[in-house]
Amino acid sequence: MSEIVLVRHGETAWSASHRHTSYTDLELTPDGERQARALGGVLVGRRFARVLASPRERAVRTAQLAGLTVDAVDEALVEWNYGEYEGRTTVDIHEERPRWSIWTDGCPGGETPEQVGERVDRLLDRVAPLLDLGSVALVGHAHSLRVVGARWIGLPPSAGGKLRLDTATVSVLGHEHGRRVILRWNGG
Repeated sequence: MSEIVLVRHGETAWSASHRHTSYTDLELTPDGERQARALGGVLVGRRFARVLASPRERAVRTAQLAGLTVDAVDEALVEWNYGEYEGRTTVDIHEERPRWSIWTDGCPGGETPEQVGERVDRLLDRVAPLLDLGSVALVGHAHSLRVVGARWIGLPPSAGGKLRLDTATVSVLGHEHGRRVILRWNGG
């Protein structure tokens, strides 16, 4: 059966230091490039009807180094817009807002969980019919791909907070007995 394969980009300087990175277009670190190349071994033997990537350099470069041919860049795969929290760490934000959570509060000047959920729902509505042609790879970012996982199985966007996603990992969404399920999560 066809699957949706989620690929998170390799390490950047900001992901290594736990800084929120959405619209800032950072390159992969040397470790991030190594991680991306290693993904090729994880993906070897898989054939994809379509490969969609976030337009950010870190996602496109990860796809290339992993041996994937990107068919299209898709704005729906960009990272959660962190607005005023771009470049900041959660620890830093908690100094000002101790109870803040991206999963419930969103970001001032950026996106709310509901907005990210709506964007992801539109993406999944476009991707689901492609599964009739074969598996689809989506190359993107931690928070937005976590929402993809949550929405695929019918959970609210906030449930993505329960799905940790490390750099340069592969997760697989599919079906079991006609139901949408997570087949594998956060694998290397």
